[in-house]
Amino acid sequence: MKFGVVIFPGSNCDYDCWWAIKQVTGERVDFIWHKEKNIENFDCIVLPGGFSYGDYLRTGAIARFSPVMRKIKEFAQRGGLVIGICNGFQILLEAGLLPGAMRKNKNLLFVCKYTYLRVENCSTPFTRLFKRGQILRMPIAHFEGNYYTDQDVLSKLKKNNQIIFRYCNRKGEITEEDNPNGSLEAIAGICNKEKNILGMMPHPERCSEAILGSEDGKIIWESIVESLKDRNRGKK
Repeated sequence: MKFGVVIFPGSNCDYDCWWAIKQVTGERVDFIWHKEKNIENFDCIVLPGGFSYGDYLRTGAIARFSPVMRKIKEFAQRGGLVIGICNGFQILLEAGLLPGAMRKNKNLLFVCKYTYLRVENCSTPFTRLFKRGQILRMPIAHFEGNYYTDQDVLSKLKKNNQIIFRYCNRKGEITEEDNPNGSLEAIAGICNKEKNILGMMPHPERCSEAILGSEDGKIIWESIVESLKDRNRGKK
């Protein structure tokens, strides 16, 4: 199996993702330049955090037009796994690969700190090694992480179990005080209806080793690896 980490002008978490995949899981991983049009040899595509195109206009608004995004859409439509982290999540929203939009944080400040998350769905390729209701500790670093959508889309997200992570306190309780950006219903991550595209604001690549203060992010990478192994077994 092989991972691909996309690099946009302004990406700054690309090497963090590469390290987490290569050094922590031991799997193959290559960088993908944003103008690349051939991604046929990859099994999972990662859209990393950063400030693609300087966040001009709004976060992810320009990156959605990069040539690689058209190929990623086709890749996802064929069932390929795609994970967007922070700015990568914002790009997925702008590209229409996930529903909703990002607004500025409720306090209008850049927030950079560790937060607690509650796993809402462990039946996806990205969360299969978690337990439903498990509490995770992961860092965030963003100015526009205030997820929003209308009530119709929110109802569909709930009905289809597309809400994957919610911000919480260390006990797993959802409170306004523990929602760091004002996100609708404390949503920290969602997936598409088919469950092969995940967008999340917290950074799993920044907490994949104990030396970083948490290893909870490693389980996401390991879940992806196990899912791809199962998929490859099914092809034999």
